[in-house]
Amino acid sequence: MDALDRKALPLLMKDGRITWSELGQALGLSAPAAAERVRKLEEHGVIKQFAALLDAEALGYSLTAFVFVTLGDQRKRAAFQSGVGRLEQIVECHHVAGDDDFLLKVQMTSMAQYDAFVRRALDEEAGVLSFKSLITISTVVEDDLSTRPLLAD
Repeated sequence: MDALDRKALPLLMKDGRITWSELGQALGLSAPAAAERVRKLEEHGVIKQFAALLDAEALGYSLTAFVFVTLGDQRKRAAFQSGVGRLEQIVECHHVAGDDDFLLKVQMTSMAQYDAFVRRALDEEAGVLSFKSLITISTVVEDDLSTRPLLAD
């Protein structure tokens, strides 16, 4: 990555629908040269995909919780990971170091839905020994990296 790539990425993160012409103008390049840069960033895995960012609350998902999960049997880790990948309420799953094994970010429509989720997904059969939940009151910062300076060469 060079300086032009580091300049292009925040523009693309802010507006993934920017035209090649607009991007090229911002970078001092032609539209085809800007498109080629983006293609190479995708090819090298710097850009994973282009997607629409949705507002969970506007879609009715008014409850966000972070759930720390401790497994009772580490031999069930692969099965747990596979299982959480199939649950639509789980929007993030991180294998973490520390007292717990996983940190889940879940989004639900209600506390009743959360209760049903916990009883169904975080039971002993799934290998879960214990879990702790933090219910979000409000989100102060949700960083998409677009405001961070990108690393230099």
